[in-house]
Amino acid sequence: MPAERVSGRLRVLTISPPDLLERIAGELPEIEFVRIPTSGELDPDARGEVLLAGARGFPNLDEAVDRGVRWIHTTGTGVSEAMIRAAQQRILTCSRGWSSVAIAEWVLAMMLAHEKRLPEAWIREPPERWARADLGGLEGRTLGLIGVGTIGVEVARRALAFDMHVRAIRRTDAPSPLEGVELVRELDELLAASDHLVLAAPGTADTDQLLDTRAFRLMRPGVHIVNIARGSLIDHDALREALDDGRVALASIDTPEPDPLPAGHWLYAHPRVRLSAHISWNGPTSNARRVRMFVENVRRYRAGEPLEGLVDTEAGY
Repeated sequence: MPAERVSGRLRVLTISPPDLLERIAGELPEIEFVRIPTSGELDPDARGEVLLAGARGFPNLDEAVDRGVRWIHTTGTGVSEAMIRAAQQRILTCSRGWSSVAIAEWVLAMMLAHEKRLPEAWIREPPERWARADLGGLEGRTLGLIGVGTIGVEVARRALAFDMHVRAIRRTDAPSPLEGVELVRELDELLAASDHLVLAAPGTADTDQLLDTRAFRLMRPGVHIVNIARGSLIDHDALREALDDGRVALASIDTPEPDPLPAGHWLYAHPRVRLSAHISWNGPTSNARRVRMFVENVRRYRAGEPLEGLVDTEAGY
């Protein structure tokens, strides 16, 4: 979607963390950034053409966009329903792909840890027998990918390097994005064939509780599930049942439901769950990537060129 050419000094309303905003402002000294509170009263003079925020909504969102905002850019990969509602006829973009490399590395680390029995294989005293262990491997295993966007492609690229069979399902009829990735049409087929099942699809109404009781019953016994998408893709009651009866050998979850997860939730203590605090996105180049994405889109916006990372508000991503 092209924007009209913008003249004069651009004003950006933002709720971005100080460290991220400092990096972005350093790249765009000609832009005026106006920090606004996420809740409470907004300064009467707080107006801007652009809103720079995270992927989620916040209490002041509707009021903020009414302060002259024409373009909303989120620093996350996905966007919340609140952001989509607030956008209305405005331009809405996200930082699609900024964390794909870091997340793909995390996924591979989780799969390797499962196959190589880490960290339980580490020892602190002499074992009964040396050089004896029942370890698995990735070679020849089947990776099932639910979603092959920027994250799914990077996961597939690395899995293929380990000589895995990579099968995937996607919402559209677009061809395979990577040589060696076999697309399947039915989720049931993917579930039955996967040794490692990675969720990399956006959280939408169509994917809500995609993995339910029926889906878990179709899975190959001993499957390893990795969720780096949204917790809403999994029916967690059904997951617990599948973990308890052993059909799911392990669930590596970086994005639980709800997120953040409250104290005392069963996911913290289940022996077949490896839970992390939504950190898979983190890597040495991640923040630099999303800074570059916004900087490039500012250049495009000012020049009246089509923006990158446009969100299809009907599809939800």
